[in-house]
Formats: sequence, C-alpha cells, structure tokens
Amino acid sequence: MFRTRNPAIRLFLAGFVAVLLMIPLMMVYWLVYDRESQSQTAQAAITAGWGGPQTITGPVLVIPFEREVSTTETENGTTRNRITHERRELFVSPTRQSVTTTINPDRKRYAIYESVVFDSALSGTARFVLPADLPRIGVDPASLQFDRAELRFGVSDPRGLTSDAQVTAAGEVLPLQPGKGPAITGGAGFSAPLAWNGAGDLAVAWRYGLRGSHSLGLVPRGGETEWQVSSAWQHPGFTGSFLPDERRLGAEGFTATYAGITNLALGQPLATLEDDSVTQPATISLVDPVDLYSQVDRSVKYGFLFIGFTFAAFLLFDLVGGARVASAEYLLAGTGLVLFFVLLLAFAEVIGFALAYVVAAAAIIGLLTAYSAAVLGTWRRAGFMGGLLAGLYALLYVLLNLETYSLLIGSVLLFVALAGIMYLTRAIDWSAVSVREEGEA
Repeated sequence: MFRTRNPAIRLFLAGFVAVLLMIPLMMVYWLVYDRESQSQTAQAAITAGWGGPQTITGPVLVIPFEREVSTTETENGTTRNRITHERRELFVSPTRQSVTTTINPDRKRYAIYESVVFDSALSGTARFVLPADLPRIGVDPASLQFDRAELRFGVSDPRGLTSDAQVTAAGEVLPLQPGKGPAITGGAGFSAPLAWNGAGDLAVAWRYGLRGSHSLGLVPRGGETEWQVSSAWQHPGFTGSFLPDERRLGAEGFTATYAGITNLALGQPLATLEDDSVTQPATISLVDPVDLYSQVDRSVKYGFLFIGFTFAAFLLFDLVGGARVASAEYLLAGTGLVLFFVLLLAFAEVIGFALAYVVAAAAIIGLLTAYSAAVLGTWRRAGFMGGLLAGLYALLYVLLNLETYSLLIGSVLLFVALAGIMYLTRAIDWSAVSVREEGEA
C-alpha cells in the first residue's frame, strides 16, 4: 500500500501555514499599539491635574520704552513727514545665573495604568546689568521706563506651580502676577513688577515649587548659566541642546551639573528688542526602565522566528523521523505561539513584564509540549519540542535586554538553524511522489 508523502509538497504546506499565521501576528502588533494608545490616554488623565512635561526659563528683565518713528505720507501731491511714538520693550538677559533643582519622583496609578510624576523644588540667583551700547540697537537709555520694568519667568505648564513661589530683587520681595512668560514657553509662566533705576547691578533671587510628569527642561538664557540637578530617580535620560558636564548615577539616584553655558554658545545677545529665543531646552527625563509596550512590541517582531523554528522541528520529525504532521496541526501549534504574545501583553499590564513573560511562556510551553506528544507520537519527541520552545523563549528574553546585539545574535542563530536543517535533510529526495508503508513487502 502506498500513501502520498511528497516532501516538497509538505514543505510548501508548512510554509503556507506559517505565512498565513502572519495575519494574526500582525493583529497582535496592532493590539499592542491600541493598548499603548489607551495607556497614553490614561496617563494624560493622571497628569491632567498634576502637570505635564515641564520646560522652564528665566528670569528675563523687561523694560518698556518709547521711541519716535518717522513716516512719510503723501496726500494731494504733498509729501509730509509724520512723527509718531512707538511703545516697545527691551529684553535683558542676566549676565550670570545659577539654578538649583531637586526632583522628587513618584508614580501615580489609574486602574491598571501608571505614570511617572514629580514634585520639584527650584531656586536660583541672577544678576542683571544694563548694557552700555543700547543706542546700537536703537534704544535711547533716557527713554527707558524703569518704573514699569518687570521680571518674567517661563513655565510651560503653570498648572504645576505651587504656592511657595517667591522672587526678591535688591533684597525686596516682589509681588507675583500670572502670565507674561517668555515666548519660548508660549507666554505661560509668571511675572514680577519692580522699580529699578538702571544703575549698577540688579541682584535677583527666586524660588518656587513645580509639579510635572516625565521630564523637566531648562532653557538657558544669559551671559552664563549654571544648572545643578539632583533626584532619587535612578534612570534619568539627558537630551536637548546641551548635556551635563558632570553626572553621577547610583542606587540613590543621580546628580547632574550643567556648567558655563554662555550666550556665545546660545547665539543670543544680552539685550534684544524681540523675545525670540529659539534655544532648545536641556532636558532631563525620568525614564521608565521597563516600558512594557515597547518590550512587547519588540517581542512580537520576533514572532516569525518562533513559528519558523517550531515548524522546522515539526517538519523534520515529519520528513526524517516518520511522524505525520497534518496542516491543521501546524495551524493549531502556530496559533498557540501567537497566543503567547496576547497573554504576555494582558499579564504585563497587571503584573509587570518580567513576571508576565514567565507566566505566558510557561503556559504555552506546557500546552504545546502536551500537544506535541499527541502529534509526534512519543513524549520523547514532545520533550524535545518543549526544550526547543524553552530555549527560544529564554533567547528572546536575552535579545529583548541586549538591544545593541540583538541583530547579531539573531542572525547567527538563523544561520546555525539553517545549517542544521540543511544537514538533517541532505538525504531527502524532494522529488519523491510516494513511499511504501513500513512493513509492506
């Protein structure tokens, strides 16, 4: 008695089922994206009454003045010169400022979601000097209205300001007003009116508390800016136009020092007629060391490797070991492999990524090992499949934690697997149409 067991056809069917499983695998990928979007919405709800990512700047000294503007008008063939008075503002940056910041991080939860928030304490000093070359930018020092001068501070999300803000100038505590922040923060922040005669140096000291989430950035401004930051958060991220000159990271948190950011590096004069600072902030992010959605997203991208290796093992048992594996059995085993990523996502949102990975992997390994015993006919072969899956899941976890070398390790593994398959199938007659049943004469 003969039965059809064309190796090429069986290879084609296994490959067809593997390609077919890419559809649910892509659906899982979009599920991860959808859950991440829901997480971001929940995080926005958490931070709605607390404060979002914060960017601060200032102080900047603003002094109104008036100047004459001559315009030429022609009326009934007669040309006339008209003199009008234009009100402008002079923006003066400090010659030197020093800022000290302490960031106290925390986690806020909403249902199964959580967001990193912080409560910070900021203080600083600044020194202002009226430039001597104001006529070069079209400002007559005699036209400056010092009695209407004010200090402006920028805070990108003023909802995070607390009630302990204080600004002193020349030793005098100034009243604070909301709004009128620098342009770099969209006008958000607060201001403090002061009276100054423009002579000598103006010494300013300030402090305020600020709540926010995820990150805190400082837009440096002035002749020289120094920023010292400390926090108990162990995983900071440093980005922006400037990086810290010194940083220390440890189990108790981090400290960072930005020293000597000058106006030459900023490309800005100390006195201007337009508040047009475009300098990007030096930003410190409170990085979540385990972003479960990015981890699950990356693991899904390795899903085809799990399907490929598992199907290759089934195919070898089919072609070399004599076990018959039907297309439906390939499909059911592949469905189990895809289900791993759904379980991983569902459990990770509740118990964390690492523990969820162990739970999901153990469930699928147990399921497919038991199923393989029925499909392949013996528990010995099923034990091999279970060991293969355990090795694959262990390897995937290593790849997820060694992002730099994941491509190298993955490509070497694929090469070794392909070499092994080629060696084990070297004696197969791929053009065979049928084989005789074992025991037939």
